[in-house]
Amino acid sequence: MTSLLVVGDTHVRVWEDEINSKLRTLISEADIAIHCGDWVSLDAVEGFRQDAKSHAVVSGNSDPRELRDAVPYIEILEIEQVRIGITHPAWAGPEPSLDELLLDFPVEKFGMLDVICYGHTHVPEISSHKNITFVNGGQGYPSLFVPGTYATIEISKAGNIDAQIHEFAEAL
Repeated sequence: MTSLLVVGDTHVRVWEDEINSKLRTLISEADIAIHCGDWVSLDAVEGFRQDAKSHAVVSGNSDPRELRDAVPYIEILEIEQVRIGITHPAWAGPEPSLDELLLDFPVEKFGMLDVICYGHTHVPEISSHKNITFVNGGQGYPSLFVPGTYATIEISKAGNIDAQIHEFAEAL
């Protein structure tokens, strides 16, 4: 069994000073920690990478140019024959539809995916569309009326996927 933690939209400048300690512990315990973009600083990226045993990270629309130059826009992982795409839509404005997220992963270039992890909306979600499981961990910090959330994905040796949403901090 491989455990993945999916978080995004942390929006912090200094990882150690600003990120929730419970979330940092959860990141360090996962087999693979995935961050779906909108960090705001390279310090946050480096802090996440240091806390995680193994990681996959992408940049987001709120990230400055130097971060977007240093961190990819999309990533692909394969775990127990489960293919996972990771993205953070780079456009601002309305929340993307699941079909729009598929545009980041053309089948002719990347092959078929089983899971797409994404950020941007700050809304935790697990849904199925076109035989793909879409996972959004929500918002990686608590704010007014919105709890801090993350998702977990457990992948069995047989390639079975179990995704769940969790709260790590109550809304302020």
